[in-house]
Amino acid sequence: MVKLYLVRHGQAAAGIGESIDPGLDNLGQRQAVNAAEQLGRLPAMPLFSSPLLRARQTALPLAQRWQADVTIEARMAEIPFPSDDLEKRSRWLQSVMPGTWSALDEYWQSWRRSVIACLLEQRQDCVFFSHFIAINVTVGSASNDDRMVVFRPDNASITRLLIRDGALHVDALGGEAVTRVN
Repeated sequence: MVKLYLVRHGQAAAGIGESIDPGLDNLGQRQAVNAAEQLGRLPAMPLFSSPLLRARQTALPLAQRWQADVTIEARMAEIPFPSDDLEKRSRWLQSVMPGTWSALDEYWQSWRRSVIACLLEQRQDCVFFSHFIAINVTVGSASNDDRMVVFRPDNASITRLLIRDGALHVDALGGEAVTRVN
């Protein structure tokens, strides 16, 4: 049995409609340190990160604590969008998030399969620093749930999955984000 720790990046300095690749804001940096303190109690294991800055910055405190390298894993990046237009990307994402993966075309379903394959390739316990949708992909797969959003992982929350009998299983969901209704 392999344990996978999926850490959502800390709070970003800009929203999805404001920047392609923002780093962490001050709160996000503190969240990254808190995640490192939690995970740092475990024996050191391989660290992987999305190539995006906010995920790499979230990985840094744990990498320093364990004096370990972080391997960049592009398959664990944000859901791709075939345009640099941030407004279009934001609108599209808001429109599809309430739906299901089966409602999307092959382009996004292929990305989803690559995220799942990335995790199933692991042969030892490891930590991945990733993103809201990618973490939902893995939890949805483990739960046999086709919804794009199965739960709302909070910034720097830690979700634990298991690989058992060649399949993903949810061991513990990370803390959920608190959302406000105005």
